[in-house]
Amino acid sequence: MSNQLNLYEHLANELGGLIASRVFAPGDRLPSIRHLAQQKRLSVSTVMQALRLMEDRGLVDAKPQAGYYVRHRARMSAVMTHTEHLQEPAYVGINNLLMRVLKANEDPGLVQMGSAWPLQELLPMKRMQKTVAAVARRDPGLLSTVSCYDTNYPEFARQIARRALDWGHLELNEIVVTGSCTEALSLCLRAVAKAGDTIAIESATYFVLLQLIESLGMKALEIPTHPKTGPSIDALELAMNAGLVQAVLLIPNANNPLGCIMPEANKQRLAKLLSQHDIPLIEDDVYGDLCFTPQRPWPVKAYDTSGHVMLCSSFSKAISPGSRVGYVVAGRYAQDIVVQKMISSGATSHFFQAVLADFLTGSAYENQLRKMRRALSQRIARMSDAICEAFPHQCTVSEPQGGFVVWVGMPEQVDALALHGDAVAAGVALMPGQLFSATGKFRNYLRLNCGNPWGPRTQAAIATLGELVHRHADQPVVLRSAA
Repeated sequence: MSNQLNLYEHLANELGGLIASRVFAPGDRLPSIRHLAQQKRLSVSTVMQALRLMEDRGLVDAKPQAGYYVRHRARMSAVMTHTEHLQEPAYVGINNLLMRVLKANEDPGLVQMGSAWPLQELLPMKRMQKTVAAVARRDPGLLSTVSCYDTNYPEFARQIARRALDWGHLELNEIVVTGSCTEALSLCLRAVAKAGDTIAIESATYFVLLQLIESLGMKALEIPTHPKTGPSIDALELAMNAGLVQAVLLIPNANNPLGCIMPEANKQRLAKLLSQHDIPLIEDDVYGDLCFTPQRPWPVKAYDTSGHVMLCSSFSKAISPGSRVGYVVAGRYAQDIVVQKMISSGATSHFFQAVLADFLTGSAYENQLRKMRRALSQRIARMSDAICEAFPHQCTVSEPQGGFVVWVGMPEQVDALALHGDAVAAGVALMPGQLFSATGKFRNYLRLNCGNPWGPRTQAAIATLGELVHRHADQPVVLRSAA
């Protein structure tokens, strides 16, 4: 088995190198499966595994009855990171601005590139409908009973523990089921920090994390963050040594909005620092299952030997946003989080936990993840190409390693909030970069959702945004060749 794995990975890496050196250029057809098998003296199944791996990595597209073709890749450089020294912790003040932006984005007539949700056509709606009906027939009592104290449906908690076997052993009593991943994050913050405390965050980070910090009267300390490898562990250690932070709140796998994945060595080092300084980490892993890497990246929790890491996630991005079920693997803080959960919202629906447990039991979830990773990586590549074509050449676009958003940097004179107003008027919703910082950084950045199906409407929206960015940058519109 290990030899087979080495063979297909080796072939995928070899072909990937030929693409990187442009022996095979974007749009070129790769040699057929049979030809590669004969040429490399490999089995057809090994070649197919290699090509599927390349597809998952976003290097090629499969065309029915035609073969595999090199994907058109973005021609912009990666987004630049902020490398300034640590700033003072700051109280967050984005809620009012965020509410105005979200309200403006609500118009159903807009092309929705603002909210980070996959469209329904990517979700397993038919399978979920059947599962809901089956659970309702099998155990109708779940629809009418509520536990006052037991937040976990046992089989759902067991499924969470089983899915973690690749990287660790979870005790069932450290799993707390919540009403969403957002509730899990909020409960963790309330359990380990108080008003006035400082929380270390990535820069940029997901605006909902900033909302939570603001709503609890806490301060945020932005840690310099690289667009490929995530937050600087050196900077985080400096902040810990100086006694600046009481807790850390990060998205190590497929950060939103950058899409970066923290290297495993950095995760391991971070876990040691947390233990040494007795500082908790709240880890948002909601995009971990939607990473495009050959193997699902491990969470920081995998390296946690002292119980300082609280792993928060849900299945809302890949199965059902409407189920409103999340969870936290809480380590040493489990009892405190259970208390906070009971005070705030009581037990989470056992019915929807049972539905998700059924969905997770067989192969349906893994099949769904494979489908979504392939579709999302393709859509990201196509949108990145379109952005390269339509936006000014000084712009940058991230190369996300998971999730379904891209982070676009624009010329310095462009104000993303002003651009947002013009974009909404022109029929396109987006998220301005200022919302992803506690201190108003990233004013010339924007986040775009790539979950929409690719077609004329999406292409037209990108072209419209490109014209607006040119206008705000005081530059003429210049269309560039895709070659």
